[in-house]
Amino acid sequence: MATNADKKLVRSKSGLRIVATSEDGRSPFELYEPPWVPDKECHECMKCSARFDFMKRRHHCRRCGKCFCDKCCTIKIALPRMCFVDPVRVCDTCAAVTRKENEFFDKHLKTLTNGADFFLSGSTIEENNEELFFCKISQDQRTLQFEGEHGKHEPVELSKVDSVQILTSSADDQASPIAIGLSIKYKDRQSDQQFLRMSITNLPNKKASQLWTAAMQKGARMLYESKSSETT
Repeated sequence: MATNADKKLVRSKSGLRIVATSEDGRSPFELYEPPWVPDKECHECMKCSARFDFMKRRHHCRRCGKCFCDKCCTIKIALPRMCFVDPVRVCDTCAAVTRKENEFFDKHLKTLTNGADFFLSGSTIEENNEELFFCKISQDQRTLQFEGEHGKHEPVELSKVDSVQILTSSADDQASPIAIGLSIKYKDRQSDQQFLRMSITNLPNKKASQLWTAAMQKGARMLYESKSSETT
């Protein structure tokens, strides 16, 4: 679990940020701070095309780094995915995306760290066998952890998760499929070339496991975006 001692305060032209002291302590949900479009390459607002002059100044969105006029980049909002201490200026488009993400940090991440009970199968568990585990995301947001009656299952590093698929019921008497859990494909700790897969199945009539599954789906989308941003 990361502590305050594992973090440092840094200042960039975008603002103050509290970040991990090393890459190993970085949250997999975190986004890197983007480079700003240079002023000399930006002569007009990248949204409304208004020309910049002495009266109409340039403003950079802290999330995308693009250049806008004040009208198109006037919103200041908390941006936890980039670890900013205070609300920062973002463009209208990034503001809408950030508000949705902040709901995840304010609500769904707490659900994931609180954890819930599930049936776990696959991976190192014997084929066609299910065991009851308490599943949660660690407080530093880096690993998926499992505690069972007969001991712990090896944790899964979220940075090594390749895909998360929804498991649905297929009963004939249901009008539409119902989500009953998740299938997680991830890289083996010992070899990044080998993939493992596990299934996390909701306990029947357990609201906590259903809420956890829904929160994990939202978290998976953010993990994919974080990985995508690292390769661009």
